[in-house]
Amino acid sequence: MLDKTPMQALAERARAVLPAGGFGNFDPSVFIRAGKGSRVWDEDGREYVDYLIGSGPMLLGHGHPEVLDAVAEQLPKGMTFFANNAPGIELAEEICRAVPCAEQLRFLTSGGEADMYAMRLARAFTGRDKILKFEGGYHGMSAEAQMSLAPTRLVNFPQAVPDSAGIPEAVRAEMLIAPFNDPDYLEDLLREHGDQIAGIIVEPLQRIIPPAPGFLQAVRDLCDRYGIVLIFDEVVTGFRFAYGGAQEAYGVTPDLCTLGKIIGGGFPLAAVAGRKAILDHFDKAIVGADRWLMMLGTLSGNPVAAVAGLKTMEVLRRDGAYDRLNANGARLMAMFEGHLSAAGVAHRIIGHPTLFDVVFTEREVRNYRDVQAADAGKNAKFNAVLRENGVFKSPGKVYPSLALTEADFVLTEAAIARAAEAIA
Repeated sequence: MLDKTPMQALAERARAVLPAGGFGNFDPSVFIRAGKGSRVWDEDGREYVDYLIGSGPMLLGHGHPEVLDAVAEQLPKGMTFFANNAPGIELAEEICRAVPCAEQLRFLTSGGEADMYAMRLARAFTGRDKILKFEGGYHGMSAEAQMSLAPTRLVNFPQAVPDSAGIPEAVRAEMLIAPFNDPDYLEDLLREHGDQIAGIIVEPLQRIIPPAPGFLQAVRDLCDRYGIVLIFDEVVTGFRFAYGGAQEAYGVTPDLCTLGKIIGGGFPLAAVAGRKAILDHFDKAIVGADRWLMMLGTLSGNPVAAVAGLKTMEVLRRDGAYDRLNANGARLMAMFEGHLSAAGVAHRIIGHPTLFDVVFTEREVRNYRDVQAADAGKNAKFNAVLRENGVFKSPGKVYPSLALTEADFVLTEAAIARAAEAIA
């Protein structure tokens, strides 16, 4: 009998102590041992160019030396205090300078928490109960967010479909679902329900689907008309699309936004930011006990994550950083386009140079249902061949980073060529 590989042995141990053998995030058969720069190594010793980058936070690459130095300087001073600290205040100041909607913010530990509090803030501010989200939009793991994220049963809008067991029916009743990139449907829906809706939460780039020209501004205008709080979920796009996030890139300012990933420099940190009048609901002295929104978090604003985020943001402010990031992404997009077209494979390259993927379809991709109609089998095979040839990525996203080298591009293009041939 052949000996188990290190990853096979770890998978066996994981199945004994973890449901489904994993953390719930990624392929549980994969165990990453180390990352440096643009590369990661698994426990079997295989090396990959990393386009997962921790699901987005490692925009500078793994183990950036300046980030490591900042963290090493902070660690002897303390890892967390459950109290205000100077690095957290400095980070809050920088986020408020950078992000158009951010007059104030509150720190949390995860983007999902930030989304949950953003929806709760909208309810507290408006005194209304209903939340509207777009089908296929990802906003964390709260009960509200787990509505029509990835429905396998497509129902008529605006009915919500729970994505998880354990969610009360009462939550479903307070959620309305609309198709992304359809302002006409949204306007019709708000004519009927606009005075009941506290907030509309939207990813400015929904997973990898770009907003149609004018769509985000139409949502902004409708929110203004009906007194609805507009929430941009920028956990992924914040400090990635531009230093001020997607709201800077698209020129549409929400009332609230949620941030995560990059602002913690690879450590757990997130924030909900926006208009002071809405954030005031975290301050009992201003709004009173009846309108106060309680918020606690053991690690919220911890100084280690704060210094890592501050250094990451400092690097991103340097001349040419975003030009280089966009150029890296555009070069990768051209590789995918060129080799898949040459192989005669029907496909669309969807997204933004800093966050995109291939969808195997001939139709235009404007919303969740268009992605669902694509060829999932080709997608799975394509990604499997990429991984076999040293490219590590999510099943549905490519995250370019600033750490990519010429050698990475050469390896990646060879892997894309092989994967395109495999599915042709």
